[in-house]
Amino acid sequence: MTLAKSEITIKFSELPAAKDLPDKKVELEFTDQNGLTFTAIVNGKGWRKASTQAAEFESWGGVVSGKLGKTELGLQVLEAGIQIFEKVAKTKPPTEEPAT
Repeated sequence: MTLAKSEITIKFSELPAAKDLPDKKVELEFTDQNGLTFTAIVNGKGWRKASTQAAEFESWGGVVSGKLGKTELGLQVLEAGIQIFEKVAKTKPPTEEPAT
C-alpha cells in the first residue's frame, strides 16, 4: 500500500459564512458546485486580514487550502490557511499599425 498526502484548495469569489470559535479561531463553510459541504477552521487574525482585503479590492478571488479530512456532515480542511488575491485586468499591449 502506498501512502499519499491528500491536500485540498478551495477557490471562492464571495466571502463564506463565518462562525467565531474559542481560541481566536473562525469556522468557514463552503458548498461546492456538486453540493458538497466543506468546513475549514482558520486563525481569526488571518480571517480578519482576508475579509479586510476583500473589502479593499475592487475585484478579488480567494483560496482556503490545507489537508483534507472527513466529518459526519461532510469534508473538512485541516490546518487551513486563507488568502485573498486582487484580480487585475489583463491589458493587451498596443498593436502597431503598419506603415503606409
